[in-house]
Amino acid sequence: MKLSRNTAPVEPGNLLIRLHNQVGAAVDITGRPYDQASRWDCHGCGDHSDRPELDILAFTRRDANAHAAACRAAYHRLA
Repeated sequence: MKLSRNTAPVEPGNLLIRLHNQVGAAVDITGRPYDQASRWDCHGCGDHSDRPELDILAFTRRDANAHAAACRAAYHRLA
């Protein structure tokens, strides 16, 4: 797979987990591991968590993983 700014974006300083969607775009989970302030952002479709100020890491990871499993957006050519 060809790497692009969506499959291998620069890692933010508060990156906790990086997942990849069905076409390889990164889904980043950022925040603090022991606080209610984590969020996820998809570099493929631009979607993100709804309430990052309330989400603890376990729930954020579950939601980000579900999104990554279903998302097919890439914002770039795969060829």
